[in-house]
Amino acid sequence: MNARASLVRRLALALIAHAADVLPPSRSPWGEAMKHELDHIDGDVEAVRWAAGCVIASYLERGGRKMDQSFGTMVRKPSAFLPLAMSLTALALLFGAYIFALATGQAGLERQQDEGAIAHLWQLLMAGQLPVLIFFAIKWLPRAPRQTLYVLALQAGAALAAMAPVYFLNL
Repeated sequence: MNARASLVRRLALALIAHAADVLPPSRSPWGEAMKHELDHIDGDVEAVRWAAGCVIASYLERGGRKMDQSFGTMVRKPSAFLPLAMSLTALALLFGAYIFALATGQAGLERQQDEGAIAHLWQLLMAGQLPVLIFFAIKWLPRAPRQTLYVLALQAGAALAAMAPVYFLNL
């Protein structure tokens, strides 16, 4: 690697070297031929491609093993129950607004020209759970696929339950 290599290429090669150190020698594809090949990586795109592959390989070697997790243990993970709690909170907001509307003499929830605080909170809760859902799926699907799919189905059901009143009441 020449001295004028870009910062991106240097970072990519550092990731590749780190992955080579993490992988155990018996399962590592890093022989002398591979280390010699690293000297011939040209350009940032190729270096980043190599780095991504090496980081994924080292992740799978270190933590990607399947784990024996029960459904109950999986649901207690913060990244599993937080989206459930957010969906149920959004549903509770809608029911609370409906009960308040009935108590004040209205016929029920009606679509308003200017969305109120409850509508904004509902939107934040429903959109805010997406990054947590993605993190949960990425982290746990390779390790415990069956239990993760069950939890994702439960989370999808809770999200649909929170969306159903909005759809059926045309809010």
